[in-house]
Amino acid sequence: MLTAGIVGLPNVGKSTLFNAVTQTRKAMAANYRFCTIEPNTGVVTVPDERLEVLAKMSKSQKIIPAVFEFVDIAGLVEGASKGEGLGNQFLGHIREVDAIVQVVRCFENANIEHVMDTVDPVRDIEIINTELVLADLESVEKRKAKQQKAAKSGDKKAIADVELLEKLEAHLNTGKTVVTLDLTAEEKDAVRGFFLLTAKPTLFACNVAEEDLATAGRNKYVQQVRAYVGEHHDTGAVVVSAEIESELVMLSPEERAEYLHGLGVSDTGAGNLIREAYSLLGLRTYLTTGEKETRAWTIHAGDKAPVAAGVIHSDFEKAFISAECISFEDLVAAGSFARGRELGKLRTEGKEYVVQDGDVIEFKTYV
Repeated sequence: MLTAGIVGLPNVGKSTLFNAVTQTRKAMAANYRFCTIEPNTGVVTVPDERLEVLAKMSKSQKIIPAVFEFVDIAGLVEGASKGEGLGNQFLGHIREVDAIVQVVRCFENANIEHVMDTVDPVRDIEIINTELVLADLESVEKRKAKQQKAAKSGDKKAIADVELLEKLEAHLNTGKTVVTLDLTAEEKDAVRGFFLLTAKPTLFACNVAEEDLATAGRNKYVQQVRAYVGEHHDTGAVVVSAEIESELVMLSPEERAEYLHGLGVSDTGAGNLIREAYSLLGLRTYLTTGEKETRAWTIHAGDKAPVAAGVIHSDFEKAFISAECISFEDLVAAGSFARGRELGKLRTEGKEYVVQDGDVIEFKTYV
């Protein structure tokens, strides 16, 4: 199962947010540095309103949503790449996840200590990224020195690796992350084998105060983060209030809806964060539905129909014959599979079909 690691400076709301998105109380959330030491792992459910619609249409007995893992990692401090704080341990935990959710504090509260004494989310992002870049630079330099020895003997792979590592080294020396470097498809494949921290896709989570959630677009700190990450990281930032999310966990669905309505919002920041992290990991969902169950199945973007069938059962990939597909929107508009077929919306696809997010599928196999 792919994992997204929640990182950030101490006391920015990482553990509170982790507890909210995983709907657990696994992570200790306290007003002091390093209250998280060992990483906490939790499975999160991906919110998907399409499941309820299909389940009602098919009179399904149960609903099974898509899931993936979140990991709450200890807070980083300046100098982590040199072992400060929980530096080496922290960086090692980040190396094990597939994507990063970097939480930044976008609220003022004199009762909650800030490791840098003042609230400045852009500075906080730069501190973390600098430590990750320095750690990557050290890894690249060590790998390059090793590969240079092999390159001298004429090893073609080593020669290619040295060229790529020199390209990475030059980019990292400018303070930029690997994920912002323009690489060919072949180079990207090679970089994955280097396990670099800044090569991981990253999403930024702006942690705001309860009173700012409905008007987060006007929050000066949120505006600063969005402008900065858009320019320097070519990625996005979502808004969430960790404090509110932790309170919502304790409420029933009805109470939760009423609470959010009172705040002037219709959706929880945690739900949006989960969906964005799921997409960040390169994950997509196709759907199956029937009387027994309606279910969301997780695939990677670009997966073809036989691979998608193999997610249900490994034998289905080899035994694949065809896939009966219709988009969720077309199925809902038609009202039934039979009507969808009459309208020409239900298609028979073969082995080369690339499954799209929201496809409702029934596979035909030899098994």
